[in-house]
Amino acid sequence: MNESVHEKLKILSDAAKYDVSCASSGSSRGNTSKGIGNGLGCGICHSFTEDGRCVSLFKILMTNNCIYDCAYCINRRTNDRPRATFTAQEIVDLTIGFYRRNYIEGLFLSSGVIKSADYTMERMVLVAKKLRNEENFNGYIHLKAIPGASSELIHEAGIWADRLSVNMEIPTEPNLKKLAPEKNYPDIINPMGQIRDSILVAKEERKKYRKAPRFAPAGQSTQLIVGATPETDRQIILLSSGLYKKQNLKRVYFSGYLPVNSYDERLPAINRPPLVRENRLYQSDWLMRFYHFKAEEILSDDQPFLDLDVDPKLGFALRNMHLFPVDINRADYEMILRVPGIGVQSAQKIVLARKHRRLNSLHLKKLGIVMKRAKYFITCNELPAHKADWEPQRLKHKLLCEMNSKYKKSLDTQLKLFADFKPVLPTLH
Repeated sequence: MNESVHEKLKILSDAAKYDVSCASSGSSRGNTSKGIGNGLGCGICHSFTEDGRCVSLFKILMTNNCIYDCAYCINRRTNDRPRATFTAQEIVDLTIGFYRRNYIEGLFLSSGVIKSADYTMERMVLVAKKLRNEENFNGYIHLKAIPGASSELIHEAGIWADRLSVNMEIPTEPNLKKLAPEKNYPDIINPMGQIRDSILVAKEERKKYRKAPRFAPAGQSTQLIVGATPETDRQIILLSSGLYKKQNLKRVYFSGYLPVNSYDERLPAINRPPLVRENRLYQSDWLMRFYHFKAEEILSDDQPFLDLDVDPKLGFALRNMHLFPVDINRADYEMILRVPGIGVQSAQKIVLARKHRRLNSLHLKKLGIVMKRAKYFITCNELPAHKADWEPQRLKHKLLCEMNSKYKKSLDTQLKLFADFKPVLPTLH
């Protein structure tokens, strides 16, 4: 690797750390006899696939030059910082070189916008096309779809990439206009709709023709910045729910606002990102995706922000004590899922086990229920109901006191480490 490419790599890999909207692919792109790489179950670096494997991804910006001047972005055009731009061939060579040395299993490629959205998107598509056609690379490729790019380029990107993502960034249009006046919502929403429709069409064609081309087989995702603007948690959760339903997104990612441009008076004056709030939003997202919660259940107009002291599921239970205690031997699956201390697998085991006998607290412990928390919200055989004994605030205080301190300390670590992150770059010799 020559000095020029190595310097670009240092600059652009560091700039890429602010984009968190990438995930394990879920792609079914397998290897061929003459190709290299394998997209089956690959994904983001230092993440885990469904079968428990840790995989790595070459995460890079094509350029940190940008024609936009977004208030929250480190790469805004008015910032005085080192700039660099990779050619398509340089990214291809780095990806293949790192893959052959077993550093990575795929590519996550984003970019600032240079000249125009079409100009930038065309060069990103060229990278993926070269990897697939010239290098026979079958590994995972995640491309950012540039808002405002033509529908033809978005479609071509989906042919070569496993996943596409269009970053929404600011949850509401008025605040987007305030912090990024050169951007607009239609340029973000329209590509999402196109990607959604193309994925559905490709799936139908695959049912008729086995060799019909796939389109973004790992789906699409987006990213929302939390804390840069005054939206409530309820607004963010309702937006996420709408994106899942209307755009068929695989994931919505939340990024705690990092005060990288503290001099801009349009931004809030904070010293550190809202780490716990970000974590609570991810937990709320998990409730919607796996616990059958509706967005309206998690927060209400009267309580638009998540309780940072307790997780959203426990918060729901404390606000709705009239629904509890739940009779484990009679309640339906949906209600059992709403009991704090009971996960998806445990709820499924309860439904199966109670077909054979009435369950008691000993059985529940064996099924993996967290009884220290669940006992206040359930009743079963010999276990009495605690409803009459506890008021919500008193119960909340007791549960907080019982929590192990090591878990409370760990809530704050993810973005704290991320904010101090310094990339360690592999080298080619």
